[in-house]
Amino acid sequence: MGGSQVYSGGTRDEEEHEEQQAGQAQIHTEGVDELLDEIDGLLENNAEEFVRSYVQKGGQ
Repeated sequence: MGGSQVYSGGTRDEEEHEEQQAGQAQIHTEGVDELLDEIDGLLENNAEEFVRSYVQKGGQ
C-alpha cells in the first residue's frame, strides 16, 4: 500500500496571496484623532460662521 496525497486545489503562492488579502481589511486611522480635535477646535471658535456657511439660501 502506497501513501496518498491530498490535493488542496491551490498552490502555495495562491494561499499566501489569500492570507495577505485578509490582512488588508484593516482601517488606517492614524491622524484621525488629531484631525477631529482640530475640527472641534475650529467649531468651538467659529460655530456660528460654520453653520451659516452651510445654511441654504433662497431654496438652493
